[in-house]
Amino acid sequence: MAEKLNYITPDGYRKLREEYEALFGGERPKLLETIAWAAANGDRSENADYQYGRRRLREVDRRINFLARRMKEAKVTDPARQPDKSRAWFGATVTLADEDDNERVVTLVGEDEADAGAGRISFHSPLARAIRGAAVGDLRRVALPSGEKEYEVVAISYPEPAGAAPSWQ
Repeated sequence: MAEKLNYITPDGYRKLREEYEALFGGERPKLLETIAWAAANGDRSENADYQYGRRRLREVDRRINFLARRMKEAKVTDPARQPDKSRAWFGATVTLADEDDNERVVTLVGEDEADAGAGRISFHSPLARAIRGAAVGDLRRVALPSGEKEYEVVAISYPEPAGAAPSWQ
């Protein structure tokens, strides 16, 4: 099976980096200081500060390692630089209408920045796979847990390149 590329927007990568730096440069050194202080207080078996500190340090280290791997594997892709903005590709904000004319707006983003509640869905999700490459007016079927559904692509937009003047000017 081919390995999935870990696409991510520049903003998504920045957020991963900020979390990594906050944990590595902020929380981890404080935990080490607390653990050293607690260890110096004597009996470690009944020392809650020591026990909690060690447990939290393991959690932080796991998260740091996960973030480091995800950043290393990331393929930062700026959706504003998409050459074909007439079709739905990575970073596109797509307005869909179902059979009952209910509209849904989704943005195709990387797995690390997906948040379905905010309308940001993973580029590898079933809905995103169904609408990838679609143009306005295309009909696409997608198998969802609630059953198969057909969507029409109503609109596609991409963010403006950084430093570009707004289109209304």
